[in-house]
Formats: sequence, structure tokens, C-alpha cells
Amino acid sequence: MSPSSRFLAKKMLEDIDFQNVEVIVELGPGTGVFTTRILEQMTLGSKLLVFELNENFFNSLQKKINDPRVILINDSAEKLEEYLAKYDLHAADVVVSSLPLANFPAELRNAILDAAHRSLNPIGKYVQFQYSLQSRKYIKRVFKQVGIKFTLANFPPAFVYTCYK
Repeated sequence: MSPSSRFLAKKMLEDIDFQNVEVIVELGPGTGVFTTRILEQMTLGSKLLVFELNENFFNSLQKKINDPRVILINDSAEKLEEYLAKYDLHAADVVVSSLPLANFPAELRNAILDAAHRSLNPIGKYVQFQYSLQSRKYIKRVFKQVGIKFTLANFPPAFVYTCYK
């Protein structure tokens, strides 16, 4: 897989009102394509918790990102609520995920989606991209409202899920 395109990044982030968002969580940033775009649009008072389990990507992000608004976490996304509490952040306004949900065992996928849902404030938003519609049923199990967009301008083309409680 190649890194996500700027077109996918734009599609992922276009429905986020960054002026009214205080806590953003990013799951599985990889090389940080979305992270960089999020940082460009975040307000100075916002916080971004970035969960990256892969040691190489995590180390690369540590070298690349030097911003006091960012908290880099080398741990599993299913521990999202623990880290929000640890940093005294009550809820996330937005969770942006690049995790390959369709590749995960059901137990892990469900734990991550459930943790993301519980961690969102009542009007929070969960944004997820996938390369197929295979994860739609899992996402719809957790989120009441799910919108799906598609972009050809990525390799491979991708589906973007925008979800609400």
C-alpha cells in the first residue's frame, strides 16, 4: 500500500469543523499524512491524541512531529478511553481512523469501534476510510448514522465513512 493521497486526506477531513473541535483522536496514522493536515487546521487550544502501534511508524512520527498540541501514543486504539482519562480529556469531538478494520479479528475490531463510540461526545464524529465496503456492517452496528463517500483519487480508491452516535 502506498500512503494516502492528499485527495483522500481532503475527503476525510472536509466535514470537520476545526474551529469548534477541542479534542481530536487519530487512530493508525502510519506515515502521518492525515496528522499533518489535521495539525494545519487545528486551533491552538486543541489537542490531538495519535495512536500508532507500529514501532517504526511511531518512531518516525516522534521525529517528524514537534507540536505541543500532539500526544503520541504507542499503544492499541482500543485503549482510547484510558488515554483520554490519563490526559484529563473528557471526550473526543472527532475520531479519525485509518485502521484496516476488515483485516482485524472480530474481537479487536469491535473493541476499537466500541471504544471510539464511547469516547465521543454526544455530537461527536467518527471518520474512517476503508478500501472496500466490507466493514460497513460492523460500523453500522455501532453508529446510528453512517454516511459513505467514495474517492477514486487515491491508490487504491477508498470509501470514507462519516459516522455519528
